Amino acid sequence: MKDDIIKEVELPKPLHIEQHGYVLKIKGPKGEVSREFHHPKVLVQVVGSKITLTAKKATKREKRNLSTFMSHIKNIIQGVQEHHVYKLKICSGHFPMSVSVSGKEFILKNFFGESIPRKVTLPDGVQVKINGTEIVVESPDLEAAGQAAAKIELLCRVKNRDIRIFQDGCYITHKAGKAI
Repeated sequence: MKDDIIKEVELPKPLHIEQHGYVLKIKGPKGEVSREFHHPKVLVQVVGSKITLTAKKATKREKRNLSTFMSHIKNIIQGVQEHHVYKLKICSGHFPMSVSVSGKEFILKNFFGESIPRKVTLPDGVQVKINGTEIVVESPDLEAAGQAAAKIELLCRVKNRDIRIFQDGCYITHKAGKAI
C-alpha cells in the first residue's frame, strides 16, 4: 500500500546545516561532513534547524531509502559532535613491526621481515594515532573512518601461510560504538 511519509530530524543547537541541491553539509564542533542524498522519489529539505524527509505515495523501496537517509543523517550528526573511533591492535610474533603515519600515508615496516615497507593512503578527514600496540582511527565521517580501518587491516593480510600460526598483522578490535 502506498502512503505519504514525512519524517523530521531535529538538529541540536551548536550544529549548522547548509543545503546545495542534493548535498547536505553539516558543521559541528568536531568537524564538518557533506553528503549527497539523491533519490527521485525522496525529497530532502532543510527548514530552519530541521531536516525533513518526504516521500509521496511511497512503496517499500522508497520507505527503505528514506530510512537509510535517516540513518546516514543521524550518523553525520553524531560524528560532527563526537568523532567515530575505530581501534586496531598490532600483533607481531615473528618479526618486530614498526608502524608510522606521515601526512596522509600509513606505513608498515618489517612485516614478516620484508625489506619494502607497505603503505596505504588514508581518506580525507581521518586522523590516525599510534599508542604502543594500539592504532586509533578517528573521523567525523563514519564511512571514512571504517574505510581507513579496513585498509589498514587489509594491508597486513597474511597470504600463503597458516593463519593459526602466523597471526602477525593489525586487527580491528573496536568499531565505532561497538566492541568486537
